[in-house]
Amino acid sequence: MGYKRIKKDQLNAFLRELSKDYAVVLPSRSGGQVVFGPWDGENTDFLDWYKNTVIPPKALFFPPVEEMFRFRKGEEGYEIEELMPDKGQQIIFGIRPCDARALKIIDMLFADTYRDPYYLRRRENSLLIGLGCNEPCDTCFCASLDISPGQSEDVDILCTDTGEDLLIEAISDKGGNLLSRMSGLSDAGSEEESKARELRKSAKERITREINLSGLQERMRSNFENRAYWEKVSKKCMACGICTYVCPTCHCFDINDENRKKEGKRVRNWDSCKFPLFTRMPMENPRHEKWRRMRQRYHHKFEYYPMNFGAIACTGCGRCIRECPVNVDVTEIIGGI
Repeated sequence: MGYKRIKKDQLNAFLRELSKDYAVVLPSRSGGQVVFGPWDGENTDFLDWYKNTVIPPKALFFPPVEEMFRFRKGEEGYEIEELMPDKGQQIIFGIRPCDARALKIIDMLFADTYRDPYYLRRRENSLLIGLGCNEPCDTCFCASLDISPGQSEDVDILCTDTGEDLLIEAISDKGGNLLSRMSGLSDAGSEEESKARELRKSAKERITREINLSGLQERMRSNFENRAYWEKVSKKCMACGICTYVCPTCHCFDINDENRKKEGKRVRNWDSCKFPLFTRMPMENPRHEKWRRMRQRYHHKFEYYPMNFGAIACTGCGRCIRECPVNVDVTEIIGGI
């Protein structure tokens, strides 16, 4: 199809056309934080201030709290009411390349291995329109994970902000089919394409924070029994769980039944390996000490997940660095191994 373009002041009309068939979700401000939320039908000023959300877009597919089903005890036993997500189509507009890659990483578990029906219902009914990063945060290190801040193969459509225009590229067949039905788009010229390439190159060059992945799995294994190191790097950790809640790939959850008399519901909610009760069992807790939980977090991301799925469970988005109240830095921890 080639590159298309649209004037940024025409984005409102573009989103209105999309909203005829899709629920449009994009970056917005809520409670002082930047999150993905439903488009209000008017505002597109996020292009002026948006860098990335605090809560990653994984929450749109794997909510922090989710009712799985309700149950009621009747005369002949229990009646189950399944609570599957609806089949409505949605577009996530403005997802960054690091977060689109994160969804691919979660897919390896929830789609390719265990087939989570709740996650899959939302994932299959969603279309991703990415927005390249022209000005990465100083905590970003996505380039070390082979992710370009300005490019992505993990979205359906990719947009690049070139100043007055958005350059639009179909990445998937689904994205191409959507663009072919859209009005208001014009063909991009060689000048716009050249400018987009320069912006992508410049964005990648702005990333100075890095992580050394050379021989990392072997280094992780050899450092596993180094208790002194894990005690040192976990000393200031508050075990608050923020790093896992803002992480775009963390996917651990807990399941509880909430009962009241003869009825109730089963709920799953995000869990964190940083919490003291994370692996508590009736007779023991194998990770009672904080240093063991710190070790588990980094070994899971950089050793266990690659061993099981062939991919590091980190995209270098930098959220855990930005949001940590005591400045724990993943690049420093991995760099010290």
